[in-house]
Formats: sequence, structure tokens, C-alpha cells
Amino acid sequence: MKAKNVKSTRTPIYRDAGFLLGDIPTMKKAFADEVGHPINPDIYIYSRYRNPTVVAAEEYYCEIEGCKWSLLSQSGMAAIDIALSIFQKNNQPNKWAFFTEIYGGTNSFIDKVLVNRRGIEAIRFAPDGNTYSLEAFEKFMSINKPQVVFFEVISNPMLLVADAIEIIKISKKHGAAVVVDNTFATPYLFKPLDFGADLVIHSATKYLAGHGNLSAGIVSGYDMKLAAEAIEYRKWAGHMISPDEAYRLHDMLKSFNIRIKQHFDNAYAIARFLEKHPTIESVCYPGLSTHPTHSISTKLFGEKGFGAIVTFDIKGKSFEDKQQKCNKFIQAVSSSIPLVPTLGDSDTILMPVEPVWGDRYPFPGMIRLSIGIENAEKIIEILNSGLKEL
Repeated sequence: MKAKNVKSTRTPIYRDAGFLLGDIPTMKKAFADEVGHPINPDIYIYSRYRNPTVVAAEEYYCEIEGCKWSLLSQSGMAAIDIALSIFQKNNQPNKWAFFTEIYGGTNSFIDKVLVNRRGIEAIRFAPDGNTYSLEAFEKFMSINKPQVVFFEVISNPMLLVADAIEIIKISKKHGAAVVVDNTFATPYLFKPLDFGADLVIHSATKYLAGHGNLSAGIVSGYDMKLAAEAIEYRKWAGHMISPDEAYRLHDMLKSFNIRIKQHFDNAYAIARFLEKHPTIESVCYPGLSTHPTHSISTKLFGEKGFGAIVTFDIKGKSFEDKQQKCNKFIQAVSSSIPLVPTLGDSDTILMPVEPVWGDRYPFPGMIRLSIGIENAEKIIEILNSGLKEL
């Protein structure tokens, strides 16, 4: 029995695999319309193509990003695959440039999939010390002339802030498409599309969902031709998020602006506390004047915040001593700040750097803190108690 006269402020969860078409003329129209890959079709066909619950969440997110279209996927990596794959062309040059300071999973995707399986020529642009030299990037683009440039606004785990405005400008000057991973900065701090980026992606698993209990990715843009290509690729690659997860994300997005401000305010307070603590050797946080990209982050973000990740290094006499102290600290705070290999949760969590990144960041006393939305004083009290154990 169907419910009658039911009204709701929310889009229902449409778990249908295929949607009722009814007759041949309707079916013909649905498939004729599908050739144009509409973002919100008049007639829905199949949930792998488009689903009304998913589209409702996508349209809501467009208001946050300030873009013309957004597409959800089942993970951040799926969003990266969509965003990059639509630029690959058969029998044409496919030289793509990637900044070195990007998520490890993305680096593995580049090497294992794009290079080894698809034959993409991937070239890397590295920072000059602790900052990206714009002069060096201009020269890099002039010499290599890549078709695509991919970078992150805030890097993981050292939190280097790229001068995204100038990087996008230089990339476009040399004819490259620009894809930006903005997961750490979020659209609250910076919107790459406003400065000419072609696509922006987020691991929505992190701050957009914000509760550590949902996996999703999102790719957004202005160009409707790219939208059609992204819809087509997502459809055939099967990168569609489930309607249940889209419904949950839609609700979580409603508190995004409030949550993210609390994340950023807490992180700033905690970074300042750690910076002054006698057991800490160094603190990486763009909001601190000591951070090498502090001036760039101020240029991009203004007074809105500097991210919700704080990376700090515990003092020690040797590699082994630092390693032992790091482990001791993690054990001391584990009941309140657990070791969980993700970030962006509403609760503060941590992850040691050296066991994950190894030779890339061989710092045995270094910890990446993902700051939650709890009371900042409570988090500081827990951290201070753990550091006293050292």
C-alpha cells in the first residue's frame, strides 16, 4: 500500500535499481534524453546512470561549492578517477603533471593505474625546500607542456599550502586543464573553481560528511561539457554512490559550515599550545607564523582558518628514543584520542607519520592530529596529560 498525502522536507531514499517507464514512448524519450547526459533527467532510467536521491545531495552541495554541477561517487579515489580519466584521449599526447606533495593513495593510483595500466606519461613537480617556487613551476610548464595539472591546496601530512591562484593561472597560460584536490582546505576556506580550475575534487568521507562513518567522493565544475563526460564515465565505470549514503551525506552537509569552523578554531588553539610545549620539537600548521607557507595560506584563506590538521614532532635523543616516546604518547591518550587511519572525523584522532610514509618522512616522533569539534580545552588537557608521560 502506498502512503497518501505524505509530505517531507527531504528527498526520499530511492533504492530502485531501475525506474518505472510505463510505455514505449516514455522509454524512447528517456533513452533519447540520456544521450545528452542530463545532470537531473526528466525521466530516471537506472540508478547507475542517475538516482534522484543522489541528485538531490549533489544539487545541495553545488550551493556550498558555488558551482554549476557536482557528481557524487563512492569514494574520494573514485572521484579522482572520474576527474582525471575524462581528460585521457586515445592517440593524443597524455602527459600529465602531478605535484609530489599529494595523498599517498593518489600517488599509488598514478603509478599503478595511470602509468602502468593506461600508459599516461606522469611527470612530477616538487617543492623547493618547504615551498612551491612559482618561478620553477613556470619553467616546468614551459619545458614540459603537460595537458593536465593536478595538485592539492594543502598537502598531507606536512601541510604545505600551494599558491593555488598563481598555479592555476600559470597552468592555464600554458594550455593545461587543472584538477585540484581541495579535501584539506574545503570550500569553506578556498574555492579553486572561482580562480579558473577546471575541476575540484573532495574526499567527502572527510570534512563534508565529517563523522567518520561514510565513504564518498565528489567532483565539481562549471563546464557543462566536462559534466557530460564525467556523467558518462561514472556511468560506465560504475562509480555511483548508493542512495542510502547520498541521503546520509545530504543531511550531514547541512551542518558543514558550523562544523568546519569549529574544526579550524580548535586546530589553531591546539597548534599554538603544542608550539610552546617543551616536549615538542616542531609543529607544522599553516596558521603559525613559523610555518613556511603561512603567508600563502593567509593570502588564500584570509581570516577564515588554516585547516584542521596539526602535525607535530616529539623531541628525542635518537631515532629509537623518538619512536619509543611517540608510541608511549599514543598509548597514553588512546582512550580519548585513538589511532585511526583517516581524518576529518568529528572526534579528534591521530596517526603516526613514519610507519605510514616511511622513507618519505622518516620522522619517528611525528604525529598527524586530525582535530575534531570537541571543546578545545578538553583536547588540550588530554594532549598535555599524554605529553607529561614523556
